[in-house]
Amino acid sequence: MKLQSLIDKATQYSDMTVAVAAAEDEEVIEAVTMALDHQFGKFILYGDRERILQLLKQKNEEYAKSGKVQVVHADSVVQAAELAVKAVHLNEANVLMKGNIPTATILKAVLNKEFGLRTGNVLSHVAVFEVPNYDRYILVTDAAMNIAPDLEQKRQIIANAVSVAKAIGIETPKVAPLAAVEVVNPAMAATIDAAALTMMNERGQIKGCIVDGPLALDNAVSMLAAEHKGISGRVAGKADILLVPDIEAGNILYKSLVYFANAKVGAVIAGAKAPIVLTSRADSAESKLYSLALAVCSASK
Repeated sequence: MKLQSLIDKATQYSDMTVAVAAAEDEEVIEAVTMALDHQFGKFILYGDRERILQLLKQKNEEYAKSGKVQVVHADSVVQAAELAVKAVHLNEANVLMKGNIPTATILKAVLNKEFGLRTGNVLSHVAVFEVPNYDRYILVTDAAMNIAPDLEQKRQIIANAVSVAKAIGIETPKVAPLAAVEVVNPAMAATIDAAALTMMNERGQIKGCIVDGPLALDNAVSMLAAEHKGISGRVAGKADILLVPDIEAGNILYKSLVYFANAKVGAVIAGAKAPIVLTSRADSAESKLYSLALAVCSASK
């Protein structure tokens, strides 16, 4: 599965509007113009108006005049975040995107009780990977938001990831709660949570997916490894979603896929009123484009 297909899917939703907080950034503007090149999305760009227009003109002067791009001046990154979040809160935009702004600043606006995007659910990071020579998308959650989620938070993290998976065409995603071993060990909390999540799924407390664990990474993604260890089940070797036990494991797995496996990735924050594109300054414009396409597809559901 190629992330290019997400871009193709996103073109079906050309009326979706993305609010970008602090858009005065070359990589962000490049991702925006790439999205416009692919004919998906409209954009409201909040930030230093003069600088944003300058960057737009450098990429494509026509886009600076396009009806698909609106530039709204903000005196500070804090104001840019508040204006962008309010636009989504008021249904003037369908997706929120982080620009050249600290993550803490935009999340403070997202969590604002008056105009924020709270739903009462846990917010979690969902990354969709295209791994070379692999036959399907691999979703990893949560590599960026929840430090050490408890059982109930993990249940909600799964629900968020399942909603993203369904938005990109995976009808009944298979979820592997990861651990270092495949058996329940009272000394290893990740295995206890994995077993509980599996039971919750079997009893209908986690819907729309198949959960089975604990599973080590190799047995979750490789049929050969699972067969070699004599591990069976509906998820072993066939996982679509990898639920990591904590943020350290998720962060290491995420970066290993990018830097060692040359995987391509798009990611969103799910669980809020609308998808949030919360990319890093280290992310390429291509990765930001994939994240935008993923967010637009997620917002369509």
